[in-house]
Amino acid sequence: HVLIVGGGFGGLTAARALRDAPVRVTLVDRRNFHLFQPLLYQVATGALSPANIAAPLRAVLAGQRNAAVIMAQATGIDAIGKRLLLADGELSYDSLIVATGSTHHYFGNDRWAALAPGLKTIEDATEIRRKVLLAFERAERSQDPEERLALLTFVVVGGGPTGVELAGAVAEIARWSLRGEFAHIDTTSARVVLVENSERVLGTFPADLAAKAQRSLERIGVEVRTGTRMTDLQADAVELTNAAGAQRLATRTVLWAAGVKASALGQAVADATGVPLDRAGRVLVGPDCSVPGHPDLFVIGDLAGMLREDGKPVPGVAPAAVQQGTYVARVIAERLTGGAPPPPFRYKDKGSLATIGRNHAIADLGWCRISGFIAWLAWLFIHILYLVTFQSRVLVLIQWAWNYVSRDRAARLITGKDDGQP
Repeated sequence: HVLIVGGGFGGLTAARALRDAPVRVTLVDRRNFHLFQPLLYQVATGALSPANIAAPLRAVLAGQRNAAVIMAQATGIDAIGKRLLLADGELSYDSLIVATGSTHHYFGNDRWAALAPGLKTIEDATEIRRKVLLAFERAERSQDPEERLALLTFVVVGGGPTGVELAGAVAEIARWSLRGEFAHIDTTSARVVLVENSERVLGTFPADLAAKAQRSLERIGVEVRTGTRMTDLQADAVELTNAAGAQRLATRTVLWAAGVKASALGQAVADATGVPLDRAGRVLVGPDCSVPGHPDLFVIGDLAGMLREDGKPVPGVAPAAVQQGTYVARVIAERLTGGAPPPPFRYKDKGSLATIGRNHAIADLGWCRISGFIAWLAWLFIHILYLVTFQSRVLVLIQWAWNYVSRDRAARLITGKDDGQP
């Protein structure tokens, strides 16, 4: 019995890779769907609907006879008794794969979470969409020039791929999607500020590509502030600090893309096995992705701490989780059939991509570096390819085609809690 916790890229890949193995697979997730997180920012900015990038886990695994899905919340692990503890029960296992991913990291400032939402779940995406669109609605009704200016100022904290993509999309909403729709405000005057603590955005990309990305952002109106960090956050302003000192910037919308940490189940693995965690809360696993001393307990994806041959950590990206899921399934299958164990896991870096907006992207494929329209097409193709279901691929492709022709974002819906304001 192979028990898999987490229906993300790693967990779902492992479950599907075991379809021909002599095992019974149970996939446990607190949600009933697989979420394609790389496109969450497009839900947050109205380009796609949540259903476009989510697929019900039962539907994905419906044709796999040895697989079952349980919707439950995992709370702990009994590594000796081989039990997964749930909020409402427990499950036994022969092999356990933990793939519960990561969550937002506010670096000790957890109170910021209420004012600066991150982007990890559908609820996060719809809340960001709500905050962004409500800011324009409130600016339309405001009679105070200073308040209107603050409402039309959007701050994105974090200059990695998520922050860059989010800032570019918010700028496109203001300059194209909403242009001409309001009677009393000029949405093209909205200010989008991208804040990055290091000296350049997209620090994992080559410097020349990162510079091109920054120029593309600036061309669509994003104000990029590198070497700057957010040192305070209030409901009506942020404090930004750099070498020149601190500055207070009035804003009502702050979006967080500055850091992630491992999910809480990593601590449960550590408590159950005594294995150490790294600074981000990731479980330090062995070369076969298993927990040292527990060959039947595997940790993969964002929750796993593993070094590559060059001493750098395996990145917390979808391709790494997919490769680890495939690898661990092979390890388990070979053990059961008496085959030779596979060699230690090696991450194959197929490259990195980031999109800045319409017709603009950068791609570092290792053997070549490209930017502009060709990179943007590559970004589109690869993301379509990684979507789990054929239906999602068709829906996203059609929606993207319409968005491109019309410059419209049809999913600009304000949903969620009502705080008594428009």
